[in-house]
Amino acid sequence: MREVISIHVGQAGVQIGESCWELYCHEHAIGTDGVFDPAKLDSENSSSTTFFSQASSGKFVPRSVFADLEPSVVVYPAPEVATSVVEPYNSVLTTHATLEHSDCTFMVDNQALFDICQKKLYVDRPNYSNLNRLVSQVVSSITASLRYEGSLNVDLTEFQTNLVPFPRIHFPLASYSPIVPAEKISHQSWTIQAITKPCFDTANQMVKCDPRSGKYMACCLLFRGQDVDPRSVNTTINGLRQSINFVSWCPTGFKIGINQQRPKEVPGSDLGIGKSAVCLLSNNTAIADAWARLDKKFDLMFQKRAFIHWYVGEGMEEAELDEAREDLAVLEMDYANVLKDDDEEQNANQNDIF
Repeated sequence: MREVISIHVGQAGVQIGESCWELYCHEHAIGTDGVFDPAKLDSENSSSTTFFSQASSGKFVPRSVFADLEPSVVVYPAPEVATSVVEPYNSVLTTHATLEHSDCTFMVDNQALFDICQKKLYVDRPNYSNLNRLVSQVVSSITASLRYEGSLNVDLTEFQTNLVPFPRIHFPLASYSPIVPAEKISHQSWTIQAITKPCFDTANQMVKCDPRSGKYMACCLLFRGQDVDPRSVNTTINGLRQSINFVSWCPTGFKIGINQQRPKEVPGSDLGIGKSAVCLLSNNTAIADAWARLDKKFDLMFQKRAFIHWYVGEGMEEAELDEAREDLAVLEMDYANVLKDDDEEQNANQNDIF
């Protein structure tokens, strides 16, 4: 069985990590004191040793590292909500520094999460706990194949293979369904079509962009629940193909994962948890809109050299910010070229037909 070390960096990483481990403990029936309670375990096919190590005392300890040197939260910034004035600088620098060193980066932003909590879960004033518990369900779905047996499990290494067509185009969008309040979960329809279709709605996207304005390069649907039937999944996907715009060079586009372990609720969570769920990871050119917004905010401050002295005072050179911004401009162009090349190819094919 594989052993995984989770690394949570910065205040945002630490807070999201706290919500993830809270959920993992409930899923694997491990108390806050590290004691395993088999009576609370839903499945005999779970492997807690993937994420937890067992001490000589018999208690289970998370196999994780939490690191935080800066008190402010650094997450990809939201269009309207920000916890720090210099978020655009931090996000551009982080993306530039990690672009060549990360294989696959799943994107979320605070504004999209705030909107989901307010409009879908009816939380008037969402706090970071509300947001992070939502993200933790996505992370749990992504890692479920490492921790539970499944008929069509998707290994972590398969995400990169199926979602990343080009090395730099490695920023999939994430969405989750169903997203309904806990008090209304009993009214939810549990057909595969009913839980799958909302994943492609803009309202369920965890980054503020409209996938309909771009083209999908790949989709990975991760289903959880004992009642998930592969035939129903295939029927639903065949129906969705008509309304989803894929690039011409990837007409199939879907990777399916099915894990029989149902999602688990966290006590006190606003999100209703039922007998099945699905997480969509999709690589779509529309993510370029998010990069464009980020770059615009960066430019507005950088052209005035606002707040630059704080970075210079920490030992950075102004040229490093210039270099990072140029790299993000190239990233924007990378996505634009995918869309442009595909449009030109489709137009050429249509001309050949006529």
